[in-house]
Amino acid sequence: MTDAAPTPALNGAENVLWDLSVFYDSPTDPRLQADMDQITQQARAYADTYRGQVASLDAESMVDAMIATEALRDAAGRIYTYAALSFSTATDDPQIGALLQKVQEWSAQLEQLTLFFDLEWKAAPPEVTEKLLNDPTLGKYRYPLETELRYTPYTLDEAVEQIILEKDVTGRDAWVRFFTQLTSALRFEFEGEQVNQSGIMAKLYERDREARRIAAASITDTLKSRSMELTYIFNTLAADKAANDARRGFPSWITSRNLSNKAADATVEALINAVTSRYDLVARHYRTKRALLGYDELYDYDRYAPLPLTPEEQTYTWDQARTIVQDAYTAFSPRLGEVTARFFDENWIHAPALPNKRGGAFASPSVPSVHPFVLVNYLGKPRDVMTLAHELGHGAHMALSSEAQGITGLYTPLTTAEMASVFGEMMVFQDLMKKEPDAVARLAMLSEKIEDTFATVFRQISMNRFEHGMHTARRTEGELSTERLGDLWIESQRAMFGDSVTLRDEYRLWWSYVPHFLGTPGYVYAYAFGELLVLALYNLYQQRGDAFAPQYLDVLAAGDSDYPHNILARIGVDLNDPNFWNEGLNAIEALVVQEEQIARELFPERF
Repeated sequence: MTDAAPTPALNGAENVLWDLSVFYDSPTDPRLQADMDQITQQARAYADTYRGQVASLDAESMVDAMIATEALRDAAGRIYTYAALSFSTATDDPQIGALLQKVQEWSAQLEQLTLFFDLEWKAAPPEVTEKLLNDPTLGKYRYPLETELRYTPYTLDEAVEQIILEKDVTGRDAWVRFFTQLTSALRFEFEGEQVNQSGIMAKLYERDREARRIAAASITDTLKSRSMELTYIFNTLAADKAANDARRGFPSWITSRNLSNKAADATVEALINAVTSRYDLVARHYRTKRALLGYDELYDYDRYAPLPLTPEEQTYTWDQARTIVQDAYTAFSPRLGEVTARFFDENWIHAPALPNKRGGAFASPSVPSVHPFVLVNYLGKPRDVMTLAHELGHGAHMALSSEAQGITGLYTPLTTAEMASVFGEMMVFQDLMKKEPDAVARLAMLSEKIEDTFATVFRQISMNRFEHGMHTARRTEGELSTERLGDLWIESQRAMFGDSVTLRDEYRLWWSYVPHFLGTPGYVYAYAFGELLVLALYNLYQQRGDAFAPQYLDVLAAGDSDYPHNILARIGVDLNDPNFWNEGLNAIEALVVQEEQIARELFPERF
């Protein structure tokens, strides 16, 4: 057997590498240690200045303290970003792995030095905090100080908080890193070759059904070979979260995520209930797809099969993908086009699919003194173009909020963090649909878009239901077996597909490669939140036309400068209305109805 690169053919992405020299020249750059030492000294000076004084600061002094906090966070963030981005493209490099570990340990020590500030602020008498928050001198710092107080009931004393920070490095963070290294090193057999995760997942989108079946079997076999380690990692991190949640007094496993997302429990519950109540849309689509494919039964490995309605599957070079995405963004807003162009022109993107690069895609906000970065594993498929549009939406959002708000308002809650990325996908999709003259090709594009939407809305909520089951069971039943986790997984997935897709027993292991469950527990519902929000925003765009673009960019630039419901209220969106989610779901239903009608018109003999 040979160790094959996952890229099936040259597509122009091979040399699209990000430039990290804006940080350091290499993992052994002596400036790294020198900067770490200097920042540590600055943190100690910060502690000497403000420890024991936070509750007595007047508004002017508090502003000075917040500016000093921002400077520390930016300086430390540069070092952490460099280590994390370097690791993401070379997870097997021991030198880079050692650097990441060193930086994580140092970051925890830094947090221990500065932890006192937030603790003293939350411990201040209510009359003190209220008086300070009402002082207009605070300006943009009022909001972060106010939101920090929401954690007061769940905050422990300083000694315990310091221990948690210290132990996370060798506990939770270490297990997450091990999972990343383990899954990045997995190799999947396919036709005599060994491919990585990105390569094998791409096979599930092949036209050839036998190729998809073989790829699915390979995924299952490889996950099964590591099921002991993966099951143990999931159990360990679920137990770690349970212990932390209990010590802090969080009422449920999802509470900490909702607080971080600045989303009310009732809002999240309304979202989940709305989406699960419309699982029928998933079944309707897959019944249509089954008819178009001419299958008697649709299996789990058929979910992403392209419709064989056109002579050959479209592929895109990197330059073509750039043009498609760039044109769509620029047509919507020249300003947005300028921002996204910088990612290409100034080497802010890492694009090739490499053997030991982490799978999937992400955008990193980095810090305001630098700029965001985007990672994709580009294989030239239509979905890779949409992924590029998605991640550049994140990147543009981060660039705009970083410029307008600085580091304090840069890191948006996960729920609204998905807003720009999904909107970017929608712009590209609509642009491609307008330019496609062939009705059959448009049907295939529509089908793929529906499945992308389902993956963002229904699949993510079904995974949220798996998470709910996993965390609940781990807390009530103890350590969970691979089989028990498989039961929870298959139950959540069958609830979504109904009888439209046959989920084989082999699919029971496919929970075990999803990183979000471990690195950011509770994350996944944010995708559904963002998608349904974007469908509502896109309706506003269609109603308002060009006037909508500057309003939308103002929302992106607002970043985390206010509660999401306040920011979106500026353009007429009410996140607190439980019926809001139905607007997005109705838009999805309209796509499904459109697909059904076009399919029956073009291929009446298949229905």
